[in-house]
Amino acid sequence: MDQLISSIEALKNEISAFSVGSKEQLEAFRISFLGSKGSVKALMAEMKNIPADRKKEAGALLNDLKLFAEQTYDSMSQLIDGKQGGSEVSSVDVSLPGYPNALGGRHPIRIIENRIISIFNRLGFSVAEGPEIEDDYHNFSALNLPQDHPARDMQDTFYISKNPDWLLRTHTSSIQIREMEKSELPLRIICLGRVYRNETISARAHCFFHQMEGLYIAENVSFADLKQTLYFFVKEMFGEQVKVRFRPSYFPFTEPSAEMDISCRICEGKGCSVCKKTGWVEILGCGMVHPNVLENCGIDSKKYTGFAFGLGIERITMLHYQIKDLRYFSENDLRFLKQFVSS
Repeated sequence: MDQLISSIEALKNEISAFSVGSKEQLEAFRISFLGSKGSVKALMAEMKNIPADRKKEAGALLNDLKLFAEQTYDSMSQLIDGKQGGSEVSSVDVSLPGYPNALGGRHPIRIIENRIISIFNRLGFSVAEGPEIEDDYHNFSALNLPQDHPARDMQDTFYISKNPDWLLRTHTSSIQIREMEKSELPLRIICLGRVYRNETISARAHCFFHQMEGLYIAENVSFADLKQTLYFFVKEMFGEQVKVRFRPSYFPFTEPSAEMDISCRICEGKGCSVCKKTGWVEILGCGMVHPNVLENCGIDSKKYTGFAFGLGIERITMLHYQIKDLRYFSENDLRFLKQFVSS
């Protein structure tokens, strides 16, 4: 045992005295001391000659020797790598220009949202927000759609399976109901946000999209006020040259109701696949707020009237930038998104 202790101390001194200045010398150190035929392995083989009552003590000394050799090797390895790394760094020409950071940009949907907000802010509209998970009352019933109303079938809804009274909102009209319930009149708001419908994904439809709805309630509000508001919006968004037309329509929460078309921006009214060869594209629905909706929210329909309108922001964005496929907005393809960095 005394011979083993002397051998361990002598090997430690030899390890400490070994000089390493290159990778070749580092490899020689590893082979000499830590290799399969190295000095440490050879000394550990002497364990078989140690008396049984002293094997534990000998094992601790040999493990300490092996750890000392490995730590010495690691330190030498880091020193060699540091020297070579320093020479590489010093060879870099610091006078060369650096790599520029890529500029980020807003999503085209967000660009159009901000532009819409800016236009309606000039007309005195403020922005209102609401929850995306909504109850049946605010999403349907308060909007003059009772449980058995056939218009509910017009919207394929995502219901919460554990509680069918809750759902992913199908439109931002639920925000209008929540604001009308506050009865702070006159009320002039726009509501923006993501909505969800169980539709087949295609170039013209998606299971989620973004809506903007507007609402104005006060005394003596007329359909003429609605038309002039929308004329102003369309001219500001698409330019003075755009043509506009209104068509009678039906919505359960407005009466009378209409849909608004503009001349197709992609084909300039000549006819294309986007406008289905008609030269016109429908961009929004609108109408005078139904008296039942006002009464459901505690507003006197004999004293107050109002108008409402709603549009899909994706549709406006497609027309503004002449984009033909709705799916581009949610694919996160940088080749598409980088086109809007400077917008």
